[in-house]
Amino acid sequence: MATTALIAAIGNTPLVELAVIREVAPRTRLFAKLEGVNPGGSIKDRPVARMLREGLAAGKLGGGRRLLDSSSGNAGISYAMLGAALGVPVTLVVPGNASAERLDRIRACGAELVITDPVEGYDFALREARRLADTYPDRYWHCDQYSNPENWRSHYDGTAGEILAQLAPVFAGLPDALVAGVGTGGTLTGIGRRLKEVYPDTHVAAAIPETFPGIEGLKPLGAPDDIVPAILDESVIDERVPVSLDDAVAMCRRLAHEGLFVGPSSGAFVHVACELAARRRLDCIVTVLPDTGERYVSTGMWRPPAHAGIRTELP
Repeated sequence: MATTALIAAIGNTPLVELAVIREVAPRTRLFAKLEGVNPGGSIKDRPVARMLREGLAAGKLGGGRRLLDSSSGNAGISYAMLGAALGVPVTLVVPGNASAERLDRIRACGAELVITDPVEGYDFALREARRLADTYPDRYWHCDQYSNPENWRSHYDGTAGEILAQLAPVFAGLPDALVAGVGTGGTLTGIGRRLKEVYPDTHVAAAIPETFPGIEGLKPLGAPDDIVPAILDESVIDERVPVSLDDAVAMCRRLAHEGLFVGPSSGAFVHVACELAARRRLDCIVTVLPDTGERYVSTGMWRPPAHAGIRTELP
C-alpha cells in the first residue's frame, strides 16, 4: 500500500508563475513546473518510475539481477528510493563530484554506489556503467536512462500533458517557447515533441552549460567525444543558449527571494528564459525547476561572498 501511494505521488506537480521575467520583458509570462515536490525531490522520479515499472513487467529483473545505471545524483536518488520501495537491488555509478546530499540520500536507501573520478567527467561514469553491464550480464540489468524510450515518454505523456492542462485556466493560448536542458535528453525531447505537435511554432531553447565547472545534471555537448544521449531528439531544438554556473547560481539566489529554493539547473533555465524574452517577442514561456536547493548546500552556492564580512542581517 505504501509503495502504491509513493508512486501515485509522483507527478501532477504545481505550475508556478515567475515574476522575475518581468524585469526584462514586462509583457512575457513565465511558468515553471515545480518538480522538487516529487517524493524523491526531483523531476527524475517521473522517468525512473516508468522505466522501473516497465522493466519489472518485462521480467528484466528476474533471477536476482540488480538494476544498474549511471547518474549525476537525482536519478540515482529516484532509483534508490523506488528500488527500496519495490524490493529491487540497485547499483549506481556516480561521478565523485556529485553533491554530498545526493550521495547520502542514495546510501540511506541502501543502494550500492560505484564512485568514479570526477576529473574524468560524467561521460566516464556512463561508460563505466556500460562496461559493468557488458562484463556481468547475469548480474545487472542496465536500465540506461540515456537510451530507454520510457524516459522521454514519461515527459511526453506526463509533464507536457500537465503543462497544457494547467496552463489553460491561467493563460489564453499556447506557450510560445520551452526552455530546458540536456541531461539524458528525456525532458527536452518529451515535452518538446508534445508541445510542437500541439503548436508547431513553439520555440525550443536548450540551456547549454560551459564545459568547466559545468552545471550538475546538464551536458555541454560541445566536444567531439561527448556522448550524445540516444533518446535526445536534436531536431526538436531550435536554439542552443550558453549559460554559466555563475549565471545559474545568481538566478537561484534571485528566485530564493521569491520563495523558490531550487538547484542550479533551475537557475540556468530561468536565466535562459529571461535572456530569450529580452530579445524575442514572446507571450508565454514554459520551463521546469528540476530539483530543490537543499540538494546543493554542501557545494557552497548559498554562502555569502567571503568578502562580505560579518554583518547583522535584518528583515
